[in-house]
Amino acid sequence: MEIQSQYELSLTKKFGKVIWSKFLKGIKTYELIQPNDKIAVCISGGKDSMLMAMCMKRLVKYSEIPFEVVFLVMDPGYHEINRQKIIDNAALLDIPIKVFDTGIYDAVAKVDDHPCYLCARMRRGYLYKTAQELGCNKIALGHHFDDVIETILMGMLYGSQVQTMMPKIHSENYPGMQLIRPLYLVREADIIHWKQYHDLQFIQCACRFTENCTMCDNGGGGSKRQEIKALLKQLRAVNPAIDMNIFRSVENVNLRTIISYHDGKEYHHFLERFREGTHADDLS
Repeated sequence: MEIQSQYELSLTKKFGKVIWSKFLKGIKTYELIQPNDKIAVCISGGKDSMLMAMCMKRLVKYSEIPFEVVFLVMDPGYHEINRQKIIDNAALLDIPIKVFDTGIYDAVAKVDDHPCYLCARMRRGYLYKTAQELGCNKIALGHHFDDVIETILMGMLYGSQVQTMMPKIHSENYPGMQLIRPLYLVREADIIHWKQYHDLQFIQCACRFTENCTMCDNGGGGSKRQEIKALLKQLRAVNPAIDMNIFRSVENVNLRTIISYHDGKEYHHFLERFREGTHADDLS
């Protein structure tokens, strides 16, 4: 019988309700895993992707659905201390990682306009390409519930649009590939609690150009996402249910009360229904 580590056991014991059950709920609710999937679990070295890797490592052993996983670490040009930290943590958590190198940081360093956007796009592309070469049909990223809520607010307040981070999407450039987010319903505070409970130290921001936040838990400086995090903290003090209310707002969209919307291609305006006499007063 395999001896389970304290890190894995705590997922179903101490953190069973707040992490493991929500992880399983996300997998089931959004049908993230199908029989015979081969999933590249993408590890950046932070707390989120490391926890996701632990959850997927356990699930693949005990799931009734047969599937495979590959634990993939892309090195975009980390400094050696960060690369070694990822390797050491993977060994500590008994995660058999595959590391591959890219020159993304060197390429981005030469770009003046929107280097972070370009970096993110390139990283995603390399992950898809490498995963596909390994025979995978999906990549798994470590975005969590708080990321979803923050994305909704950022889209509204800074992007002038209502959108959310989806639990799974099809790749546009790599046919047959999908992206899934297994931690979709897991809250960041519970991930931090799991990390602190085991006194684990993960890299926070390994970007070569923001080294000041490499080993901190509150890095990110004055980014828009950090502003949204601060706003949500204030809103939670007034209404503890604010996160779930925001989340449910994108599950419960009434198109009859939306001025205009689109599906990525076609745009529709409420005047279309109004002129047809089918736009009745829904709020009376």
